[in-house]
Formats: sequence, C-alpha cells, structure tokens
Amino acid sequence: MMSTMRTYTLLAVMTALFVGVGFIVGGEIGMMIAFGVAVVMNGVSYWNSDKIVLRMNNAREVDGSARSPIERAFASDVVDLAARAGMPTPKVYIIDTPQPNAFATGRNPANAAVAATTGLLATLNRQEVAGVMAHELAHVQNRDTLTMTITATFAGAITMLANLALFFGNRERGGFLASLLIMLVAPMAAGLVQMAISRSREYEADRVGAEICGNPLWLASALKKIDRGARANINRQAERNPALAHLYIINPLAGKGADNMFSTHPVTANRIAALHKLAGEMNIPVPAGQHAARPWG
Repeated sequence: MMSTMRTYTLLAVMTALFVGVGFIVGGEIGMMIAFGVAVVMNGVSYWNSDKIVLRMNNAREVDGSARSPIERAFASDVVDLAARAGMPTPKVYIIDTPQPNAFATGRNPANAAVAATTGLLATLNRQEVAGVMAHELAHVQNRDTLTMTITATFAGAITMLANLALFFGNRERGGFLASLLIMLVAPMAAGLVQMAISRSREYEADRVGAEICGNPLWLASALKKIDRGARANINRQAERNPALAHLYIINPLAGKGADNMFSTHPVTANRIAALHKLAGEMNIPVPAGQHAARPWG
C-alpha cells in the first residue's frame, strides 16, 4: 500500500513539474498541452517503461540458448534466484559495456526484466553476480522498478522541456528570466526526486537481496568491485541518458561524495557496512580479508 502511494505521489509531483514548465514555455495553452502530454506519458511509462529503458541502454535479451557459457549460466542463476524469492522469472538482458553494473525494470513482478553489463560478468565471480541479481530481484519484489523507471522517463522529459523554455518562453514582463530560471530549476527538482527515492530503496533492496541469495557478503564484495569498476570505465549508454543513472545498482556516472541530496546512490562504504552488520545478525562471519575467487571460478 505504501509503495503504491509513493508511486502516485511521485506521478503527481513529476506531472506538476512538467505542467509548470509547459506554462513557462507557452502560457495557458502550453500548460494544457503539457498536461495532455503528461497524461500520455503516464500511460506509456506504466505499460512500456521497461522496453523504453532497455532500448535506451541497447540491452539484448539472453536465455538458455545464449551465445556464451557465462551468459547461459547467468540466465540460469536468475531463474534459480527468482524461485528462491518465490516470484516469476524476469526476462534477462545483457548490456555490452566494460563498466560492471546492473539494474532492474518493469511495472510489476510478472512483467519485469533484469540487466547486467558484460563488464559485471567479466569482473565478478558467480557468487557476487548472484548477490547483485538478488538485489535487483528485491527491487522487483518491492515494486520499486515501476516508480524508478517512471521517474527516469519524466526526468528526461522535464529536462528536455525545460531547455526549450529558454528559447520559446514568453519574454514579456520578465518572461525571459522566468524561462531561464525554470530551465535551471526544473531539471534540478526532477533530479532531487530521483535522488530521494533512490537512496532509501537501495538500502532496502540490499537487505532483501541478501536474504534472497542467503549471504550478504556476496553483495558486499560485489559492491566494492562494482564501485571501483564504475569509476574506471565509462558507460556510454548511461552517459547519453543520465536520467537513467538512479536505476543502476551503482551510479554509472561515477558520482562521488557522501549520502547527501546531490547523490543518486548511498555511498558504497555505507552499504557495505550495513551488509556486514546484517551478516553478523545472520551468524555469517566477516573475514578480515576477503579473497574472492576468479570471475565465475
């Protein structure tokens, strides 16, 4: 119930931002047009958000007949994890980029998809990949994916519309300055909504994902490697579509800093510490020095 209310609240906020920018761009007529577009976007985002996001990331679907043994094993492990979570098996996708990362999308567990990068499969061992996929399945199970994907769709649209405000806004009675202001404020407001929903959901998905895979240390080790790899490798798909950054398990734009309103993700060290604490509660000892196996060893 709370998840549904958060989604509706988010839709209302994003729609209001979109309509407000429409008013700056074209007055009352622009506001009405923006409202109509927002209604259409709500419908499109609900029914096709997963397809839109996957297409924007150039993701390709994999299954049991995948072209490489690693991809076949990866798809098989997602099936096993979904069964452990007691949920339908999502579609499985691969994104061809050297940056290790992953995300989930879809409007509900019955219409969900998980995606991992080729860099993730090349960098992590099999247990770590399982921890990451369990985290993504937790997002699906918690029904975070709809909210997060709709946010990405609206944030991108608001940014685009706000940029138009500078060139097409009403220049009378200070309209130009208002257009300039909304061009700056609207994307920032949309970004703040992204950040607010993302950080709290990441911590919860870490916890639930650890329960699904059975060992918080798998995800903790994975996060450390992904964080390092995200800073060392460029994710070109994400760079072209920065509004999608909050979907990933680690910021693909290599954001840095601490847990503040300008970061789309919790700082990785804090997430790892929370997972280590959870491991202690599950009576799983945390080694002083963790030496992971070779990838897929």
